[in-house]
Amino acid sequence: MATKIIYFTVNGRPEQAEFPVNCPAQDVKDLFRSAAEAGPHDILKLYNPKGNIINISPNLEPNKPNTCYKLEVVASGCNSEPLGVELAGALGFDLSSMEKRLKDLEKKILIEAGTTPAVVYKMKKQVDSFREKLESVEHLSWLGLFKDLSEGAHKPSPFYHKRTLHKTKEECEHVLEKFLQMSSLEVSEEVRQYLKTPTFDNWQWEDAEIMVLLQVMYTDLDFVATYNIEPEVLQQFLFEVYRRYNNIPFHNFKHCFCVTQMMYGLIWLTDLRSKMDSIDLLIMLTSAVCHDLDHTGYNNAYQINARTELALRYNDISPLENHHCAVAFDILEKDHRDVLMMILIKVSDISNEARPMEVAEPWLDCLLQEFYNQSDAEKLEGLPVTPFMDRDKITKPSSQTGFIRFVLLPLFIELANLFPCLEQHIINPVRKALDYYTEMEKALEREKQNRTPCENGFKSKDITVGQTSVPEASSPDTQCD
Repeated sequence: MATKIIYFTVNGRPEQAEFPVNCPAQDVKDLFRSAAEAGPHDILKLYNPKGNIINISPNLEPNKPNTCYKLEVVASGCNSEPLGVELAGALGFDLSSMEKRLKDLEKKILIEAGTTPAVVYKMKKQVDSFREKLESVEHLSWLGLFKDLSEGAHKPSPFYHKRTLHKTKEECEHVLEKFLQMSSLEVSEEVRQYLKTPTFDNWQWEDAEIMVLLQVMYTDLDFVATYNIEPEVLQQFLFEVYRRYNNIPFHNFKHCFCVTQMMYGLIWLTDLRSKMDSIDLLIMLTSAVCHDLDHTGYNNAYQINARTELALRYNDISPLENHHCAVAFDILEKDHRDVLMMILIKVSDISNEARPMEVAEPWLDCLLQEFYNQSDAEKLEGLPVTPFMDRDKITKPSSQTGFIRFVLLPLFIELANLFPCLEQHIINPVRKALDYYTEMEKALEREKQNRTPCENGFKSKDITVGQTSVPEASSPDTQCD
């Protein structure tokens, strides 16, 4: 049977491991653990001669004594070992204690119930997965270490519960400090690839982390290198963008990120880097970042009808769009490239329904809240009420079915005709969303039809026909009891 020989050092001591090429992964890890005299809960990290961390697995490349790997043991306990204390400090908990408590819990349940429930197996799997992450990342403070990248893992509380429209100075300074601390952290390849997909779940990322992810986009598209953008300049730009998005339900900084992330994903999915100039891609990504700057939660119709400062400044001509733009672009010709750029920005802006339902539906709740806020203000101020924002006239499903059927699908289908690969990424999810809200709308209609007369605003009075009492409907304005 063919074998592999791996040469490595532990604390400067030369060691070697020999195992069959088809050896199970756990056996290989146990072999290295034994050579290092490591405990069952210790974290093992293996480095190649270049200093890069590599996975301990049967796929390790055979080497020579003069190209040794380096094995490092990180104690996971918090007793007196310095590395254990460092690890616990970075994680915020003691991994070995957690594993011990889980093992004791499993033993106790097994004695009392006679069998181990599925939930315990699930917990053990999660702990093992977390240990594997620790053994395959360079930094314990790696961005995304605690994130669950599986679909439907996180149910958000979507609304920004803030007292002020504009971010306070203290709030901004706190986020900036966190952002600068994290800006140099490693971002794993898993997160980088996930960031390129329409299924990315924005809800479990904090504002400072979002700025790091935006920084990753500019770096991975080679904008930083191509245009010699100083890291400090990019970080200051991203912070100024964050600072100028307001605390409103929908058009906030997370929405800015979602639009930009969808644009970023479309660039990779359609291989636009081979079809468009780098400067055009930079313009599109930056346009997505800036497209709703300083939005106050009220649309153009409100701005014009209420004679706001913005409407007066721009003479009622697209006051919001003029306000959002930091730079005005003079477009001399509407050639295909320019049209495509504008379409991609628009598609990214209205792309929530192309995301998984557990990500998209909370965004709809946020949007409806912002709509209702505006229509309530319009009623109080005696202004024309925008019909599709009136809480008395629209429902959650009715607001989406028409929008998806007559706006989203036609636009997305045309884009997919140009880039067929988008069919599975944005067309299929939008069709599922249309089915979802259509069924919801039908259910609401059935519920409405099944309501008693009293629930529909009528009060019944009993009249007797022979021995049978039947309700007599009173006038519609009669109060229900």
